[in-house]
Amino acid sequence: MIASLYEVYQKNPRVQIDTRKLAAGEIFFALKGPNFNGNSFAAKALELGAVAVVVDEETGINDARIFKVPDALEALQQLALHHRKQFNIPVLAITGSNGKTTTKELVFAVLNTTYKTTTTKGNLNNHIGVPLTILSIPPDAEMAVIEMGANHQKEIAGYCSYTLPTHGIITNCGKAHLEGFGGVEGVRKGKGELFDHLRAHHGTAFIMWDYDYFHTMSNGIENIVTYGTKDADFTGYLATSEPFLVVNMQNGSNVGTVNTHLVGEYNLPNVLVAVTVGEYFKVPANRIKAAIESYEPNNSRSQLVIRDTNTFILDAYNANPTSMRAAIENFAKQHHPSKYICIGGMMELGNESIKEHQEIIALLEQQEWKDVLLVGGDFAVTEHRYQFFPDSNAAANWLREQNITHGMFLIKGSRSMKMETLMTAFES
Repeated sequence: MIASLYEVYQKNPRVQIDTRKLAAGEIFFALKGPNFNGNSFAAKALELGAVAVVVDEETGINDARIFKVPDALEALQQLALHHRKQFNIPVLAITGSNGKTTTKELVFAVLNTTYKTTTTKGNLNNHIGVPLTILSIPPDAEMAVIEMGANHQKEIAGYCSYTLPTHGIITNCGKAHLEGFGGVEGVRKGKGELFDHLRAHHGTAFIMWDYDYFHTMSNGIENIVTYGTKDADFTGYLATSEPFLVVNMQNGSNVGTVNTHLVGEYNLPNVLVAVTVGEYFKVPANRIKAAIESYEPNNSRSQLVIRDTNTFILDAYNANPTSMRAAIENFAKQHHPSKYICIGGMMELGNESIKEHQEIIALLEQQEWKDVLLVGGDFAVTEHRYQFFPDSNAAANWLREQNITHGMFLIKGSRSMKMETLMTAFES
């Protein structure tokens, strides 16, 4: 069945899972979710001109374009595997607790200067997004960079089974998705499944050598390339982060000084690995430098936004205890007389949630701020002396009433908190 479906795909290499976005000539996979069943849209997909409709339930439709399989999602992943096997190119997988998407974007920007490179769009890094990314690789691709997100063990191993990465990066292993992974050691085991694959298939791992736990996690991998601030194949250091990150490369690279548009010294490893990957794949130094310097973050990730007299560090796409701590510590180092902290609740922390939120409060109490706004989540049940709002709309309404000028704001929180809503308070 997969071979027959692949014949259709080769003539029409476009895959869709949403009939609202379906265009004529695409293959529709009828996936199921908590609130929808793609099988019920099979007729609609045919009507819209799908060249194939992959279903896993009886539809009662007699049409040669219907492909009945035991499981539509599994068929999508198997089709991706079949397509992946047609290529003999470097496939670089990226996972980690923090910085995956920024690292992916920087690495892609560097490689794409010299090689025809395909990468994950946005953060389509789950069990649906990863196979869709593989299926977007064109026949003339020279490289692929694929982001892998995970919130439980065996997830990364599953992605590797049909992505077949030849190279890999784990950005870090922090306090993220503790509920699903079962603690920090569980995070390391889960993310380490990428290293397990590289170890078993003679792959190459790019290792942040400053993090001691990677020394153990990478044991036995045949090919290791290290980066960091010292004792690594490629080294560099932070020159400044006020407000933008400036990195000076040292050993192993001729890139020199890199003036980024990234906010936060926590992005230093992301820049270092982008340079390292570029050097490893023999991208000219001037192209590496230009690619990183021209990259501008979007989608509420480490963005510097200026509205009239106010300055905002907008880092509201995601949050966990590790990234929240890094953002606050970085903000504390910014020289500004009027600093406001606006942080939202952190999700998927399980039994550790209240404790982790209370530890963030303790960190905040070590500095003096103009004001602190806590929004939603388990900040509701912590002990603190700061202002609390049940949701981002309430916090935005309060900010709107204050008419704040000449302030500097850190806005951060888990995606579900919608902390970017606070920016509406400063719209003219």
